[in-house]
Amino acid sequence: MALKPNLLIIFMAVAIIAPVIIEAQQGLLGNLFRLISTNGTVFCTVNGNIGVNGTATPVFPNALVQLQCGAGNIVASATTNSSREFSIALNPRLNVLSTLLSNCRLVVKTPLSTCNANLPSVEGLISSLKFVRTTLVGLLNIAEIVPAGFQFLPLLN
Repeated sequence: MALKPNLLIIFMAVAIIAPVIIEAQQGLLGNLFRLISTNGTVFCTVNGNIGVNGTATPVFPNALVQLQCGAGNIVASATTNSSREFSIALNPRLNVLSTLLSNCRLVVKTPLSTCNANLPSVEGLISSLKFVRTTLVGLLNIAEIVPAGFQFLPLLN
């Protein structure tokens, strides 16, 4: 009979501690399945955006796009495809979303003259980042950020 009170104490302890352990595991799994994604389109124009009044602009394939933070530290890079699109996936454990939005920029390192000989032959398309939305894809929670708008600025580095 003395065993029953001890079992009751053990069951009560498990009932109190189990929800805390389950919540901690769910939090850990939630962090494991998070992702930050930045993607966008680079047009072959001085401002890197679509032409005036929505006019068609040439594609800018094979352009090197770098995500730079702080004093030009390269965090990640991608190359635009034949449709002038790029995509970069980032680990949120290494890259905090608020820091990316406030301290990072996208830089197109490939000179514009590569896609149009009449454009500058130095690199210089730069864009800050903006948060668009968070999307749940299966078990993946993806924070989507995009270029706020490319502008031509001759780079010093």
